[in-house]
Amino acid sequence: MWGGGKVETYTFTATKEEKELTAEERRKLERKLKKERKKKEKQLMREAGISTKKVEPKKQSGSELALAYLTSWSENPEEWKFQKTRQTWLLLHMYDKEKVPDKYFTILLDYLQGLQGGARDITVQKAEAFMKEFDDSNAEDPNLLEKCERIRQVLQLLS
Repeated sequence: MWGGGKVETYTFTATKEEKELTAEERRKLERKLKKERKKKEKQLMREAGISTKKVEPKKQSGSELALAYLTSWSENPEEWKFQKTRQTWLLLHMYDKEKVPDKYFTILLDYLQGLQGGARDITVQKAEAFMKEFDDSNAEDPNLLEKCERIRQVLQLLS
């Protein structure tokens, strides 16, 4: 046997009428019989209390994928590959401490040094607009102050 697996062979015993079927009709009949067999097997499994549903692996969220992308950039530069969607996610959420924790923000600052072209210009423009908005608000909210500090760091780096 090959790999220790069980190999099943199905023999098709044809009646007189079935022998007169064309090859295509025979294939259709075989598929139908196979489908009925699988249905019976599933029914027996359900009756025995064995689950027949396939468990899908959990998909990573956008945040997890973006942070993994950033980590890969810093730890495995030779295997890292640019992904616009991950970069866009990071640029949109970089000021949110919950989405991009401090540990990743320091890596992100290093990543931003290599930012070029339109992405760099737009990031600077947005940061300046946010900074102006915060200067006008006079807020004392700690989350707002943390966000403001991150914006300052990005502006210092990119300007």
